Amino acid sequence: MRHDQMEYGLERRLKELDPGLHKRFADTVFVMQHALSNYKRLFPDFTDHTILHSLTVIDFCNQLIGPAQLERLNADAIYVLLMSCYLHDIGMGISQRDYEEFSQQIDFGSYFNYHRKDETATIIRDFHHEYSGIYIRKYAAFLELPSPEHVFAVVQVARGHRRTDLFDLKEYPVDWQVPNGNTICLPYLAALIRLADEIDVATSRNPKMLYDIDAMPEQYEKFFHLLVRACEKLDISEDGFVMEVSTEDPEMRGAIELTRDKIQATLDLCRNAVIDRTPFVITQRNVDVLWLDA
Repeated sequence: MRHDQMEYGLERRLKELDPGLHKRFADTVFVMQHALSNYKRLFPDFTDHTILHSLTVIDFCNQLIGPAQLERLNADAIYVLLMSCYLHDIGMGISQRDYEEFSQQIDFGSYFNYHRKDETATIIRDFHHEYSGIYIRKYAAFLELPSPEHVFAVVQVARGHRRTDLFDLKEYPVDWQVPNGNTICLPYLAALIRLADEIDVATSRNPKMLYDIDAMPEQYEKFFHLLVRACEKLDISEDGFVMEVSTEDPEMRGAIELTRDKIQATLDLCRNAVIDRTPFVITQRNVDVLWLDA
């Protein structure tokens, strides 16, 4: 499919189907754009998690859905997906007060057997999908989410961008109903956002001059930014993804191969969850690398 066929497809379709829901989403974009930048307080050298990343995830969802499947989504499903894409990383920039409050609601399992409890930034990064979900639930009235059913759906899809079990019937029902009678296929929407978020690592998330990489405090952060910059472009077709990569560094080439394998694993998981549990489909099958300097 051509990119221009689906550019802003979700947004346009929502405005056509339900101008009221579209306005709620547009209002959220307007009032929350600065809140999305708060992650820089704890993660000054992290890859982009601002509104630009959220909008890129929405753009990828548009391309993954395609024109035919977009016609099958009702207004409430589109609204839930857009809100989830926009807010899925909001937990990265929560206040200290919210961090302390939200942490009481998260099941950390055995996490603290291997991590210190005072490493706030590390904990937030590792569980930011859970912090995002709790944030959305707490501030649902401010975000003007229409009903408790919409709140549940947005929370679950936003959380679904990492780690959650897309095969869980309770957390991701196929026919979640909202008050007007519309049903929302939560595993499909969660699979879309997880895959869209995953492939954004291969799309040059940071401008070339945004950071002084050599000044970064940790070797991991420096290496990750170099990896991101090596991925100059990601092409999406109905059959798969092609990462266009420019690097002659053998170590970096190895990291690119690992990144491709990680994206492929996420694609396989999301594709299987959608095919096994929903009436929808993710058509992409493979992740390939095009070495521009070969």
